[in-house]
Amino acid sequence: MAVTTMTGEMKPMTQETVVTHARDSAFDQGLRAFFAYRDLGIRAASGGRVGAHVIRAVPGTHANPQWHTHALDFQMVYVLRGWVEFEYADVGRVRLEAGSSVYQPPGIRHRELAHSDDIEMLEITSPAVYETTLV
Repeated sequence: MAVTTMTGEMKPMTQETVVTHARDSAFDQGLRAFFAYRDLGIRAASGGRVGAHVIRAVPGTHANPQWHTHALDFQMVYVLRGWVEFEYADVGRVRLEAGSSVYQPPGIRHRELAHSDDIEMLEITSPAVYETTLV
């Protein structure tokens, strides 16, 4: 079952410096209902070639562990605060804490198992727009 998580097309990259501040930014609903996403402006600046956002927990919600894959070329997560547990088809269960990072290879089957209420992560993907498939 394929689920399109974001839509868009690649456009020319901006030739201007892009700066965002937490004080001016909002967190929006994204791929998962238990996380809120803050766009860092990289998608627009790169013409869709790269996406970057900060992800944090929606208070009172918890993970819904579903195996899935992403059709993308690059994905990494860096934990800024709290902890998160993922399970990967190749290495099994992994707990990431503040300062931990993970590179998720293209197409790797994985799922998020649990997270702390204060989890905050930086995620970078290429491209910014990709498809997610539940498996």
